[in-house]
Amino acid sequence: MMIRPAAAIGVCMLLLAACGRDDRPAADASPPAPDMTASPSAPIAAPAAADTLTADGLGPARIGMSKADLIAAWGDDANPGAVGGAEPEACDIFHPARAPKGVSVMIQNGRLTRITLARDAGVKTDRGFGLGDTALAIKQAYGGAVFSQPHKYQDAPAEDLFAWARGGSTAYVADPSARGVRYEIGADGKVGMIHAGDPSIQLVEGCS
Repeated sequence: MMIRPAAAIGVCMLLLAACGRDDRPAADASPPAPDMTASPSAPIAAPAAADTLTADGLGPARIGMSKADLIAAWGDDANPGAVGGAEPEACDIFHPARAPKGVSVMIQNGRLTRITLARDAGVKTDRGFGLGDTALAIKQAYGGAVFSQPHKYQDAPAEDLFAWARGGSTAYVADPSARGVRYEIGADGKVGMIHAGDPSIQLVEGCS
């Protein structure tokens, strides 16, 4: 019996397909790793709390930022007629218009170096301390990480308590990269002022 050309071609194609088919079960393929950057459940760094003072800053005010950036974040001096630093171009102290109540900043050579809580400031540090808290509570919380120095103008129990986050020690600190918090303790044994920032937190008379 003769096979027609068209039928012969069809038979060859079927044979080729059968020969090329792989009947082995496919190996399990691991699913691609999820893209955590695109996942809505991926953790996102929380912004700095606007009511918590740390050695690095308070809210948008970050130690080391330029005066222009600080003003963009908190506004300019709320009391331009008030006395700030003796040489404002080199060092100035003022309350920015949009800063929290009782908060002042120190600007040295165009950079934010210190943030101070005073008077009626309601802000607290990242350890939960604010104005009116006791030196005893601070020492118990920080343990050996807090260093005491005599107050320059008041007798004990007045003192200065330094808690350096990095770069600091009991000795005088000059490293500009050091960051810390200083609690000014009054004669009543309670916090009267709090300073946070670079080694400028050691200054006791404004900018000197």
